[in-house]
Amino acid sequence: MKRLLKATTRIPLILALLLGAVLGQAEPLRVKDLGKFRGWRQNALVGYGIVTGLAGTGDSPTNAVTRQTMANVLSQFNLTVPSSQVQSRNVAVVLVSATLPPFARVGDALDVTVTSAGDARSLLGGSLLLAPLKAANGQIYALAEGPLSLGGYRYDANGNVVQKNHPTVGSIPNGAKVEVAVDAQILGPNHEMTFVLADADYTTANRISEAINRQFGAGTAFAKDAEGIEIKLPDGQRNQLVGFVAKIENLHVEPDRRARVVINERTGTVVSGGDVRISEVVISHGDLKISIANYNTASQPYGVWGTGADVRTAIVTNTTVDVSEKNEPGFLAPGANTVTDLVQSLVKMKTGTRDVISILRAIKAAGALHADLVIQ
Repeated sequence: MKRLLKATTRIPLILALLLGAVLGQAEPLRVKDLGKFRGWRQNALVGYGIVTGLAGTGDSPTNAVTRQTMANVLSQFNLTVPSSQVQSRNVAVVLVSATLPPFARVGDALDVTVTSAGDARSLLGGSLLLAPLKAANGQIYALAEGPLSLGGYRYDANGNVVQKNHPTVGSIPNGAKVEVAVDAQILGPNHEMTFVLADADYTTANRISEAINRQFGAGTAFAKDAEGIEIKLPDGQRNQLVGFVAKIENLHVEPDRRARVVINERTGTVVSGGDVRISEVVISHGDLKISIANYNTASQPYGVWGTGADVRTAIVTNTTVDVSEKNEPGFLAPGANTVTDLVQSLVKMKTGTRDVISILRAIKAAGALHADLVIQ
């Protein structure tokens, strides 16, 4: 019998994604794609409820929370049942969550997510009883109810289990109705607004304020810091707030960006802006290959006639270790080069992704990579 074990450090190139090939040709973007107005936010709602109608897959009778919840529900209908007498497995206690948009009117529908909070095996076929949804301030903003929609199932009998996906999490499309209206307030008491950048940058903030001043007049906006742009509502626009905000959102500005190279060593991914510069540097990266081979051979006794207790065939294992390193030529990166040029050259040399990652880290350590190196 022959076993051959080989280990090698050569890994194929998985992905090298290069964004933006030419320096200074960034496409202008709308202001609304760069951030949002302060006060424009979604709010999380959460509630507690009970799912009924399960086919014996609900919480176990030993779950005290489920028994107490059912006793409380029945008491609302003038039925007094001690919690110790509730033994049904057709119900399950759940947590209900939804997202309240910045603008919501009474009667608007929200999507609801329902998750099991007990030891139920499956919520398949269940229906959520009316459950209030509260915000962080403790006020009820919506009511949720309806049949659950699951993307899976679970059936078990006599120790056999068949399960698909996750049967203890479900959803109710349009399952909640808004009971209290909300309105995002983006206008301050002195008729001012603040536009907040998603990525704080002084240059981008200054360009946005200049674009607004060119459109609506000097003094309308100023960059307060790298993240916020203060905007004063002109007197002639106070009755046309929606139109004024829409005009600001549709202004086109060329954002500035920081030079950055993102590396994910787990997946072997390299993402970089195409204009990330590399100073003149010499790169020499060896290709180390290690091979370990085990050979099993049988040793037969020769010259021995007959049989005996000490006469038998022996198995001998021979191990060989081979270490080889290719003396490939180094790579010289001339001045004013980019990560795009470097990676393209390494790809042509059939360099593995993890070797590219090692090279980029070494270039950064040498001070020749003029960008932030982000390792995930």
